[in-house]
Amino acid sequence: MFEPRTPKYQWGQRVKTLIELRNDGGYPDVPEDALLAAEGTTGEIVQVGMHTDSNTPIYLVEFTERLVVGCLEEEIEPV
Repeated sequence: MFEPRTPKYQWGQRVKTLIELRNDGGYPDVPEDALLAAEGTTGEIVQVGMHTDSNTPIYLVEFTERLVVGCLEEEIEPV
């Protein structure tokens, strides 16, 4: 068993994307590979979770009122 990795970012923190975020199939009503958020789009972390199998923090980032995307640490940075 391993210790959970401590997330770098916290709930409520403003962040921006470092890459284009595209639909990986998580949005069933949006075409796969459709652009969800362009590089440099800002948003707010609304939840921090952990992928237990890979010990990886997952951040739910709200970019607009209707767009919340799961992001990895290497996909976002603080504003």
